[in-house]
Amino acid sequence: MPRIVKWLLILAAGAILLLAGVAMALQTWVNSADFRGRVEREASAVLGVPLHLRGVAVDVWPLPAVALEGVEIQSKPPLTLERVEARPVWAALVAGRLEIATLIVRTAVLPAQAIASVAAGIQKARHTATAAATPSPPAAAMPAWLPRRTLLDDVTWVDAKGVSMTVDAQMHQGDDGLLENLTVKVLKGRLEGAQLHLERQGARWMFSAELGGGTIKGPVTFKPGAAGVASVLEGALDTADVEVSAITAPSRTLTGRLEAHTTFRSNFKEPGALADTLQSQTRFTVHNATVHGVDLAQAVKSAGMNRAGETRLDTLAGHVSTQGAAAQLTNLVANSGVLAANGNVAVAPNRSLSGHVSVALGTSALSGAVGVPLVVGGTLDEPSVTVSRSALVGAALGTMVAPGVGTAVGEKIGDKLGRLFGK
Repeated sequence: MPRIVKWLLILAAGAILLLAGVAMALQTWVNSADFRGRVEREASAVLGVPLHLRGVAVDVWPLPAVALEGVEIQSKPPLTLERVEARPVWAALVAGRLEIATLIVRTAVLPAQAIASVAAGIQKARHTATAAATPSPPAAAMPAWLPRRTLLDDVTWVDAKGVSMTVDAQMHQGDDGLLENLTVKVLKGRLEGAQLHLERQGARWMFSAELGGGTIKGPVTFKPGAAGVASVLEGALDTADVEVSAITAPSRTLTGRLEAHTTFRSNFKEPGALADTLQSQTRFTVHNATVHGVDLAQAVKSAGMNRAGETRLDTLAGHVSTQGAAAQLTNLVANSGVLAANGNVAVAPNRSLSGHVSVALGTSALSGAVGVPLVVGGTLDEPSVTVSRSALVGAALGTMVAPGVGTAVGEKIGDKLGRLFGK
C-alpha cells in the first residue's frame, strides 16, 4: 500500500475519533442540569411564559441536529411538544449565521388558547425589551432563522371549543421567505381524512383539497405588508360534490352534497388578526339536503309546538356572508315535493341562530301561496323554530274571518305587524 494512502487513512480515522469525542463531550454538556436550566431561563424570557424541558440532545446520525425533548410551555392550558428537532445549515453556522435547514415537531398538542397566551407573552416580553434597549433599525419582514423546511408529525390542534384535529404536514419556504408548498393530511378529529395542498405558481398559490368525497380548488394570492401597511390575503374557491357535514363536523345539523363558489379577503397587520378580519361571500346549492333537528312541516302544522325531527329537501340554495366568526345566510330557498321555504338566518360567533323562515305546505307549496312565518333560534347544533306571538294572533283573527286559507294569511299579516310594532 502506498505510504500516502496509509497516512490518509490514519488522518481520516483520527478525524472520525476526534469528531466522536467532540460529539460525546457536547452531548454530556448539553444534558447537564446547568445547560438545561440556562435554556429554560432564556426561552422563558423570550416567550414571556415559563418553559420546562425534560432534556436537550445533540444528534450526529442520520443528520447532525439539536433537539429539545419533553417541552412544556406552561401557559393556560399548557402547550406540549414531545420533541422539537432543528437541523442547521452548517455552512452558515460556520460563518456565524443561524439558518435552520429543517425543523421537525413530533407528537405535540397545541390548544388555541395556549397559542394566544404565548403570543401575548412574546408581545409583552418584546415591548419590555424594546423599552429597556436603545432604538434599533426595524427588523426584516422575514427572519433569516425561519426554517427552509418544516415537518409536523402527529401534531394536534385544539380549538377554543375543545374540538381537536391531528395532522401530519410538511412545508417548504422559498429563498424570498414566502411559502413554496404545503401539504397537510388530517389523521383524526375534525375534517378526518381530508388532504390539503398549496403550491406556489408565480405570484399566486393554487389551493386544492379532497374532503367529504369532493374537492375544493382555486387560486390564492398574498401581498406582504410593509411598515404601517396591512398584508392582504384573498382568493376564490370552487367547491364540488362535498358532503356538508364533513365541513361542519362534529355538527351534523345539515347533510347533503355541496356545490359553491366562494371569494374571500383579509387585510391584517398581525397574523393573529387574520381570522377576525377575514370576510367571505359564498353562493351555494346543497343537493338532496336534510336539515336534522327541525321538522318544518310539523312546526307549521302544530303552530311551533311539535318541531323535532328532520326536514328532507330536494334543493337548498342561498348566499352566505361572513365576517370573522359571524355569518349571515340570505336569500335562502328550499324545495321538496310537499314543502317550499325561504328566509334569512344569522349565525353569531357563539354559534347561536336568529332569523325568520316562511314555509308553505302541500298544494300551497306548489301554487306559491303565502307561507307561514317561523322564528329561527337555538344553536347550530340544536336549532329551533317557533311561530311568533304576533303571527299566532294574526292566525286566530284570520281563522275567525275565513277558516282555512284565512289562517295562513293571518299569520303572515300578524307577523308583519309584530315586526312593525315590536313585541
